[in-house]
Amino acid sequence: MAESITILVIVLTLYTLIPTFLMRVFSLGAYPKENTEHGIALTFDDGPDPKYTPILLDLLARHGVKATFFVLGSKAKRYPELILRMHNEGHLIGVHNYVHRTNALMMPWKVRKQINRTAEVIEKITGKSPQFYRPPWGVVNIFDFFLSRRFRIVLWSLIVGDWLNRTGKDKIKQRLFAQLQSGSVIVLHDSGDTLGADPDAPKLMIAALDEFLKETARRGFTFVRIDERFPLNEPEDRLSADRPKRKRWIAAVWLQWERFFQWLLHVRPIDPCNALLQFRLCRYHGKRIPLNDGQFIEPGDRVMELHLDNATLLDFGTKTRSTMQLAVQLIRAMERCLPHVSERLASDPTLHDVKGLYGVSIIHRGASQLGFTVSDLPKGIFYFAPSFIYGGCCTSSTRRASGDWTRRPRC
Repeated sequence: MAESITILVIVLTLYTLIPTFLMRVFSLGAYPKENTEHGIALTFDDGPDPKYTPILLDLLARHGVKATFFVLGSKAKRYPELILRMHNEGHLIGVHNYVHRTNALMMPWKVRKQINRTAEVIEKITGKSPQFYRPPWGVVNIFDFFLSRRFRIVLWSLIVGDWLNRTGKDKIKQRLFAQLQSGSVIVLHDSGDTLGADPDAPKLMIAALDEFLKETARRGFTFVRIDERFPLNEPEDRLSADRPKRKRWIAAVWLQWERFFQWLLHVRPIDPCNALLQFRLCRYHGKRIPLNDGQFIEPGDRVMELHLDNATLLDFGTKTRSTMQLAVQLIRAMERCLPHVSERLASDPTLHDVKGLYGVSIIHRGASQLGFTVSDLPKGIFYFAPSFIYGGCCTSSTRRASGDWTRRPRC
């Protein structure tokens, strides 16, 4: 039970916690939060709402302000007249999923279905395909980084808790002014029927927004749509200006996570003098795996889980000039490591009942030449996992450096 909880925590951390942290803190895969002189971007989530969105649109029209609405596809389909009114009055419309469900609890294909379905609804109503996306609650999963091929992910730099009645009109206005700068991306909510929101909260938000817009006009602030704040025809430099620095930070954060992961699951090197190949002991919980020598790894067998050390892989990558050189170095390094596996199994009395070894990786080419069986992963979260996810289990009782190397299928 404890091991299952640990595995669940690790999966959630890899799938959503780390990606959300990287996107929120380093703007990885999303438009950066740095302020510019492009004006303030007002954005509204969770609508359209038949009660409050018309009142909000009237308010924006009175003040001559254009905004961006990140809408739910199910509501857009239910209230197409509000979507059309937003479009006709010059507001930008973006995607906020088909229903208000967090990406952290959906598989990648479900997220894409939500987004594409919403985009189709919006395009059918307005004749224009949306190009901006905001995930509910600003929470993403690891595969959402690939959405940038079609959509620009936009988060926010200013959030005031307007979805709760207890925040109140005065506190909403106070928080808006306390953090306001030219270039801010403000998120507000024109519907209160999502999880955790109060149904009548938009009424207080609209009252506070009215006073806020009057005061910002007096101070000379201007308001823009998201596509004016981050023009689509602008070079990718805006997203990539700080990419080298962000990559270094991301690598550092990831390696710190790996050290924590190794400590948590007692992952240690096969050879103390070579950190590339590491292992931990565990019970095998998957389906029965046939090996080339006629033996099987059965559920419940004690196995040795193989891991490749990401710090060592990163070092290899920085010192090689091509993918071919990297592959050759990895094969040679593995050839040096594998004899130590046999030695460890033969000499360590704590490993006497280890049935087999295996690993999960997309670095599977050439593994069969090293004595491993290569087979497809069963469909599941790791079936679609990117290259930095590794896992695995152990050798047969014959003490040979053979086993099962499970690979990610080719796409």
